[in-house]
Amino acid sequence: MELPLYELFIDLEDESGVDFIALVDDPAIKKNWQAFKDDSSKFTFKADKEKRIISGPAMVANLPIYRRRKDGSEYYVMFKAETICNVVEKFFRNQYSNNFNIMHRKNLLADGVYLIESMIIDSERGIKTPMGFEELSEGSWFISCKVDNDKVWDDYIKTGVFNGFSVEGEFIEKKISHANKQLDEILAILEKVR
Repeated sequence: MELPLYELFIDLEDESGVDFIALVDDPAIKKNWQAFKDDSSKFTFKADKEKRIISGPAMVANLPIYRRRKDGSEYYVMFKAETICNVVEKFFRNQYSNNFNIMHRKNLLADGVYLIESMIIDSERGIKTPMGFEELSEGSWFISCKVDNDKVWDDYIKTGVFNGFSVEGEFIEKKISHANKQLDEILAILEKVR
């Protein structure tokens, strides 16, 4: 059985778009972040301090993401590079760079977690994938966050409970095909990029 594939996009003039980024245990994009600590061997005055930075993809362009609706129906969604660019611009225009939560729970805000870096992979502009993330496609959104919240850092990130980002918001769906055919086309494009 072929599963349908929907392209997700936003309207720059309405409420659609990303309004939060969740710290999660199993990111839908199946890409984990990296957590960075200070190298205390070089600077003894930093021996007991950590950088508390997490870096990884927030959105991956053209990546089919498996989904299941409440009624049990299964499907895939994907974001094109142009949509990701629009999402990022709207996210920052709305000043959401501190909007982080835990496992998509609106009542569990991750206070003390905020964006310090953001880039869209764009080789024409000289913005290449960071080392360790070379498999990311053109148009993917890569972020780094500072984690000042002791509980989030100690209980969830240092322990490995959370290991990735997951965007949340409202999106407009447009069915583009059955997933198997479209997946083959997307995989062929991604192979050419590598």
